[in-house]
Amino acid sequence: MDTSTVTPDIRADVDRRNFSWRTVFFGFTLSRRHAHRREVDTEVIFLDWHHPWLFFLATGTMLLSCADAFLTLQLLDRGMIEANPVMQAVMAHSTLFFTSTKLAMTAVGILILVFLAKAQFLNRFRTGLFLTVFFSFYSCLVCYELVNLFRLM
Repeated sequence: MDTSTVTPDIRADVDRRNFSWRTVFFGFTLSRRHAHRREVDTEVIFLDWHHPWLFFLATGTMLLSCADAFLTLQLLDRGMIEANPVMQAVMAHSTLFFTSTKLAMTAVGILILVFLAKAQFLNRFRTGLFLTVFFSFYSCLVCYELVNLFRLM
């Protein structure tokens, strides 16, 4: 066996792994890992792709949280009181601090729930179900605030 022959290195000089917005778009729409590859990987909960329903729930919950913050401030101006003692303490600082704290807490919670969407909670149901519960809760809360706002007008 002759080991003196060396094969030439014919790699391309251009690195194809450049990051751009095209990468983000194709990674979001055409990602390859939708399910586990092996039977042993069923415990792995992190995938490259999440169902579009999670995107809808996360975005909708964040928008409803923004609406809740706005309507809360409107109702407080009209004489209502804040029922949540934590938010009442935060509101004592300033309106900007209240709004930024409320939205930051909601955003971090949504981020964690989307990240762990395929995890099992108490070995019974997926954590992504909490996003549906929070979306429903915020929908009811915004409707309640709108009814009170129209009643006070």
